[in-house]
Amino acid sequence: MTHSIWIAVGAVLGFLAVALGAFGAHGLKSRISADLLVTFETGAKYQMYHALALVLVGILANHLTSPLLDWSGRLFLAGVFLFSGSLYLLVFTNVKAFGAVTPIGGLCFMAGWILLALAAFRV
Repeated sequence: MTHSIWIAVGAVLGFLAVALGAFGAHGLKSRISADLLVTFETGAKYQMYHALALVLVGILANHLTSPLLDWSGRLFLAGVFLFSGSLYLLVFTNVKAFGAVTPIGGLCFMAGWILLALAAFRV
């Protein structure tokens, strides 16, 4: 992907993280348990971290040309869907099985950070 697409995707995910965080704080607070609210907030928090990571990938793509950098972005994006998405689904459906997907998203996040580091070291 081009650097501008990573920046745009990161910006959209950042916007959604803020919107979901506000929804959780104001719209869900009285409707779900405190534990589920913490779970929802964790999803929004990690979504924001990795939205910013995607913006970083886009900015770095202006200076580095590496397939590792592109794969880092892909893994961050997959992590948002698998980690944060599974937490959102768990909260909205109360189906605990969605929690089994969350660690896969976490592994995607970790792999994305490793690939980002490797891309930077190969400059």
